[in-house]
Amino acid sequence: MNTYSHEVLSFTLQLVPDVEDAREVAQDAFVKAFRSLASFEFRSSFCTWVCRIAYHESMSRLRRQQPHYVDMAEIPAMMDGEELSTGREERIALMEETIDDLSPDEQMLLHLYYYEDRPLREIAYIMDAEPNALATRLHRIRKKLLQMIKQKENE
Repeated sequence: MNTYSHEVLSFTLQLVPDVEDAREVAQDAFVKAFRSLASFEFRSSFCTWVCRIAYHESMSRLRRQQPHYVDMAEIPAMMDGEELSTGREERIALMEETIDDLSPDEQMLLHLYYYEDRPLREIAYIMDAEPNALATRLHRIRKKLLQMIKQKENE
């Protein structure tokens, strides 16, 4: 727990912004990991396995509470082509605002892929999905963001 507590807490804070709730989720994840230690299959690193448990714990917590959204200010411009690469501050602020309108699950996928720079294989394990499905989902989220941004610009 000492080795991975910081990374798991940082991970849970991406979905559960309240620090005390995030600590509780991280602790629950470690308890579940300890109880399930015999089922660890070495398909991933131990830290990734605990993060997977923390992801599911976080999503369960969010389902029980009113949704909170992740601050995605650190995500680099991720749109295909030149759409967001102009560097204009208002366009970046609009992208951040638009990301806040996505579901927590979509925000987490963007965060893991763009901010934490995790490979799709690892994200797929954490989110219990297929890498190809996540690649398709990332593409759709980028298109959705672009449409949402254009809509907000026209308002």
